[in-house]
Amino acid sequence: MDFRIGYGFDVHRLAEGETLWLGGILILHTKGTVAHSDGDVLIHAICDALLGALKLRDIGTHFPDNSAEYKNIDSKILLDKSYSLVKSRGYEIVNIDSTITAQQPKLKPFIPEMEETLANILQVEIDSISVKATTTEGLSFEGREEGISANAVVLLKKI
Repeated sequence: MDFRIGYGFDVHRLAEGETLWLGGILILHTKGTVAHSDGDVLIHAICDALLGALKLRDIGTHFPDNSAEYKNIDSKILLDKSYSLVKSRGYEIVNIDSTITAQQPKLKPFIPEMEETLANILQVEIDSISVKATTTEGLSFEGREEGISANAVVLLKKI
């Protein structure tokens, strides 16, 4: 069997008056992401991991942040389109492991819904999706609540 591993990373600045979308769900918080799209750092990192695994460049190549077509777009659409590219190359997801780094809000209560949302979009078993959250103990831009980041690793197999 032919396997491919992809890695993705994304970061967005946080600001008051913006919405916070993570893993395809809206999280009520005093700050949200500043972005051209909805700013879902977790989905963006997963898209980059999927695309990178097959050397399909990155999310910005396929969905440029200077295109009116993608202004305020729901990142779930970008994830679906990214995975369609992967499937068109004859691959499917084995599993995804991801981590969101944010000081606030505490994300543990939202993780099951994120995993379910991602599994539904990608049409995989929920056991194939792992979302974790961590803080930086007050250190760095995440710790100062200036921004939020996410990392993702994906394993693909040839169908």
